[in-house]
Amino acid sequence: MKKIFLKLTFLVIVLAFNSCSQEGIDGDVSSLNSVTSGNFDKIFDVSNDNSGLVRITPLGEGMSKSVVTLGHGTDEPTTVFPGSSVSHNYPEGSYTVTIQSFDLAGNSTTNTYPLQIVYRAPENVSVNANVAGHDVTVSATADYANGFLVYFGDVANETPTSMAVGQTLPAHTYASAGNYTITVVALSGGAATTTETVNVLIYNPYSLPITYEDPFQNYGIGGTFGGVNVSKVANPFPGGINTSANVWQYTKTNGAASWSGTWTPLAAPNGTLINIDNGSKIKVMVYATEAGKNLNVEIEQGSNGVSNKILKMPVPVANQWTEIEFDFGTFGIPAGTTFKQLVFRYNDIADGFGEVIYIDNVTQSN
Repeated sequence: MKKIFLKLTFLVIVLAFNSCSQEGIDGDVSSLNSVTSGNFDKIFDVSNDNSGLVRITPLGEGMSKSVVTLGHGTDEPTTVFPGSSVSHNYPEGSYTVTIQSFDLAGNSTTNTYPLQIVYRAPENVSVNANVAGHDVTVSATADYANGFLVYFGDVANETPTSMAVGQTLPAHTYASAGNYTITVVALSGGAATTTETVNVLIYNPYSLPITYEDPFQNYGIGGTFGGVNVSKVANPFPGGINTSANVWQYTKTNGAASWSGTWTPLAAPNGTLINIDNGSKIKVMVYATEAGKNLNVEIEQGSNGVSNKILKMPVPVANQWTEIEFDFGTFGIPAGTTFKQLVFRYNDIADGFGEVIYIDNVTQSN
């Protein structure tokens, strides 16, 4: 009985083995052949920062690997395995990406895909122009810019100056005073650009004579001290010796200190110093509503250790233009001495109570 059972068991095992060899996984690969890349999908992940960076991630059922040809330059095809990707920086333009996908059975499918790269126009463009005399330095920032072109606006058919992101250009020197428009073009790296402009006013060198008529002269250079206010205004009393259009209004405000006044650096960028060899006398036209109070003219910061020089002269008449002469020859200033700064003060023996005087045509002579 036991022998009969063993024979039957062996027979069942043999039959089962024969059944697997006829229909088993080692002989029938039809199921693998049916899992192809026919439903393959490709994904482009394109950056929006104008770097041109594109990540290519092939996707497909039953895919064992993909071979990606980027379609740009001479790059060799890249093998990409499932779950991985390949990245590349493309210039702006149109490209064809080729992807050959392989299934588990070794069969392959090749597809081509158009890729259009368009760079975005730079945003938030900001231009910084710093003026010193006739020189200007320019820098700029912008989102999504990979460079700039700068036009200084002082010559016809100007060739732009290239400027890198983060760069400050060397100083550009304007040949003459004037109001100029600086144009900065922010580049995307493709066709899109964004343009920003700034105006700069280039002044003439500040020096004697001072007429208050030059539209390209910074009459506000320097400053005031002790509570004085100054400004260039239309001549309120044209006539007599002074019919000029503009004059300098000097106001010693209520409570202004007795020592208050103004200071003007004649040596400011490209300025001309007061050279005593050009004449020891400084003449000033003045209009005041009362006579007798002193106007101070002071020349300061002398060369070769020469000290500041101060002269005080009373306004001789009221309510009309008059010219006052300040003769610094009385100080015996050595020949060749120069002074960097000019100072005006009015009635320096008392605090201000709102006095207003007008100054014009400051000249130097022998």
